[in-house]
Amino acid sequence: MSRTPQEIFESYAHAGPLTRNADALAETFTADGVLEAPLLPAGAAFPRRLVGREEIRRQMAAHYARELRETGLPNLEKSGYVLHTTTDPDVFIAEIDTVFDGGGAGPDMTVSLVQIFRIRDGRIARLRDYFAPELLD
Repeated sequence: MSRTPQEIFESYAHAGPLTRNADALAETFTADGVLEAPLLPAGAAFPRRLVGREEIRRQMAAHYARELRETGLPNLEKSGYVLHTTTDPDVFIAEIDTVFDGGGAGPDMTVSLVQIFRIRDGRIARLRDYFAPELLD
């Protein structure tokens, strides 16, 4: 069954950033899938490059266990995204603005990023996640 970019993106976003479920996140990838954050320096807390579903599962579970931002989960009513298809039917781009509520402790924080998805057989074969490294400090 073929899945649309919208369906693939939503399942990825729900599994990872929204629920922080490393098992579900890993299942959105092909067995040899690659998750990259090319703007991160070597040795950053967030994994810079993960290869294979099992490494994605293991490393993201470890990341989720140690990293829970004080900002908590995104406010879905304030956040938004736009998906852009390309001339290659296996590639789409997500342009994302994620808003974290200040919760009375300060103003809302907006995190903007771009993700490039390469799909194979309805799963993510390669995801390049472009965000500002200082967001993980």
